[in-house]
Amino acid sequence: MLNRHTYNTLTWIDAVSPTADEVRTLVHEFTLDGLVAEELLMPSARNRVDARHDYLYLVLHFPAYTETNAVANASFEIDFIVGRTWIITTRYSTFNLLHGLPALLEVETALSDKRERLGHAGVILYHMLVMIYTTLSDKLAQLATHLDTVEERIFGGYEKEMVRDLSCISRDILNYSQALDSHRDILESLETPSASLFGYEYVRNVRSVAGDFERLAAALRSNRASLEELRETNNSLLTTKQSEIMKTFTIMAFVTFPLSLFAAIFGMNTITTPIIGHPHDFWIIVGIMLSAALVFFAYFKYKRWL
Repeated sequence: MLNRHTYNTLTWIDAVSPTADEVRTLVHEFTLDGLVAEELLMPSARNRVDARHDYLYLVLHFPAYTETNAVANASFEIDFIVGRTWIITTRYSTFNLLHGLPALLEVETALSDKRERLGHAGVILYHMLVMIYTTLSDKLAQLATHLDTVEERIFGGYEKEMVRDLSCISRDILNYSQALDSHRDILESLETPSASLFGYEYVRNVRSVAGDFERLAAALRSNRASLEELRETNNSLLTTKQSEIMKTFTIMAFVTFPLSLFAAIFGMNTITTPIIGHPHDFWIIVGIMLSAALVFFAYFKYKRWL
């Protein structure tokens, strides 16, 4: 499906899973290279930037989100083909990081007479990348908020329940990192071809976008560090709690074993068993066992094992 947007002399075509006929239409209208046309028919395996005679071809993968704002397992690809007065974006799913861009460009078009902001399609590319990285930063902030909630629950005594939450956050951060892995290099490589196409002043726009990405990458590193600290803390608390439980079981076993042995001795069917036969033999034996138990517990308390 091809969605066409026009802003004064500039054209933006948003292609969603384009068919072969739609790609041929784009090739004919914008004189695209045959190899680029083939790339548009299916997702690419890696990020890349290629310079052509009168346009540049940029492929970037971004993290995709589920309905619950978790990071999906698969990344989301957008192909950008940018000429002087036109730009084509191609994506292969309905997931859209650019849903608010048409309204923004309408405002920019209305103000372009005074501010001259839409002189070429590179400005549209700039707004696209800024919007995408801003959206990703907002989503990453939500992940940081989730980490804060997990931290509160960890210290609230829910260490066991938080193991799964920490694992889910770790998966999200991993998928986030994998999707954005080579963006820094791609943005650096974008400077030279964009300067040739739009002029050297446009390099400032590319570096501004690179700055937005660096802030996103810094936030991602911070979240990863927080996750590692919380996971280590949670594991330590779980280990401590398990050690306390094992210590309690050990003490109980140590207390009950001698008492069981004592009861077994007096349960033997022998003629000369002491106390057996006394009018209060049962209560005497019970009293001895309870006294021994109290002595054990007092000793453990004295040693601060309880």
